[in-house]
Amino acid sequence: MTEDTKKSRILIADDNQQNRELVEAYLSDEDYEIAMAEDGQQTMDQVRDFEPDLILLDIMMPKKSGFEVCQQLKKNAATQNILVLVITALRDSTDIEKAVEAGADDFLSKPVHRLELLTRVRSLLRVRHLTHERDRLLAYLEEMERNMK
Repeated sequence: MTEDTKKSRILIADDNQQNRELVEAYLSDEDYEIAMAEDGQQTMDQVRDFEPDLILLDIMMPKKSGFEVCQQLKKNAATQNILVLVITALRDSTDIEKAVEAGADDFLSKPVHRLELLTRVRSLLRVRHLTHERDRLLAYLEEMERNMK
């Protein structure tokens, strides 16, 4: 485990319990905090309560589709930087394009393979942590500049 992945929060959103449990099992050896959601509305509620770094998001869910969830997240300043990895059985290029247009950061097709999932999750979380570190350093530099004036 790297420092970049330590205690990252991952929300698994899928209406199929077996899919949620499989993805959770794949991630179980890593040091992640994991929460689950079974529909689009519950996903939005969990985003508010759990504050995930990454959402593993199914597209075909009740109440709100993954497309709708992703669009809402990316339009809101408070949630637009949450990374979204779409995991879907949809294989049509139009659906993939729609997911990207909705703001998805990456996507995987079902059935999900453990190594591919872990690689994508680690990569996305590394980007998230580096972005946070950059923002922290920029804020520090701005503060230093203000103090020098």
